[in-house]
Amino acid sequence: MPFGVYITLGVIIILLILIATRFKIVPQAQVYVIERLGTYHDTWNTGLHFLVPIIDRVAKRVSLKEFVVDFKPQPVITKDNVTMQIDSVVFYQVTDAKLFAYGVNDPMNAIENLTATTLRNIVGELDLDETLTSRDTVNTKITSILDDATDKWGIKVNRVELKNILPPRDIQDSMERQMKAERERRESILKAEGEKKSQILVAEGEKQSQILRAEAIKEATILQADAIREKQIREAEGEAQAIKLVQEAYAHALRTLTESDPSEKVVALKGLEALQKVADGKATKIIVPSNLQNLAGLATSVKEFFSDVKGEE
Repeated sequence: MPFGVYITLGVIIILLILIATRFKIVPQAQVYVIERLGTYHDTWNTGLHFLVPIIDRVAKRVSLKEFVVDFKPQPVITKDNVTMQIDSVVFYQVTDAKLFAYGVNDPMNAIENLTATTLRNIVGELDLDETLTSRDTVNTKITSILDDATDKWGIKVNRVELKNILPPRDIQDSMERQMKAERERRESILKAEGEKKSQILVAEGEKQSQILRAEAIKEATILQADAIREKQIREAEGEAQAIKLVQEAYAHALRTLTESDPSEKVVALKGLEALQKVADGKATKIIVPSNLQNLAGLATSVKEFFSDVKGEE
């Protein structure tokens, strides 16, 4: 085989290898910035692409994932002239690969410096206490400013967080003493409030107990009075019933005596019995009838009455 054939085959093989190596596969979440003859030509997205030999080249491979960059602490002076060390964390991602490749020479260094200057400007308008208590406000302002400033670099800043805020050591000691005093004050207040509530509860318990005791005594008194009243009513009803029975018996006796048409002797005898009951020794006073002149006649009548009765027997 002639030597020229070998040369031709060799050239063909080299060309095939060169062409095969010019096929490029762009992976997911990445883009390639392509230059042709030294100038921007195209941005390749995910997939298979062919790079023209010698003419085209991959100028930059750009990831579209979100990046997290932790910047070192920066000295920041507050409005009341307190120097603090503040470190920040920036979350960003590339949205335009062309601007990212040609917009700024060192994007990370540019973002770090921009974050530091923006942080100094914002914190410089706040005093120490506001800086320590307004992290969300500071984070929002820095995010908005950085997002606007990095648009021309093809970068979107999603979030900025202040990671640590470190005041000077003497300020930290003073803050710790202040916090300790505040905790002790709150503890004293809580203790006093607890004792106050306890005393109130005890007083309310005693008050309720006294009320319950008074109500119990009242109810017992009412029940006792009701029992006494019922007893008196029963006794009065019994006495009334007894008096009624006595009166009825007496009335019946009078009716019987009246119906039997008693003689004067019987009437005189009944009067003498009544006088005997009056003078039985139990009464402290004795009422003597005014017609004393009739007593002799009464006695004579009684004697004759008993004589007649004895003769009839």
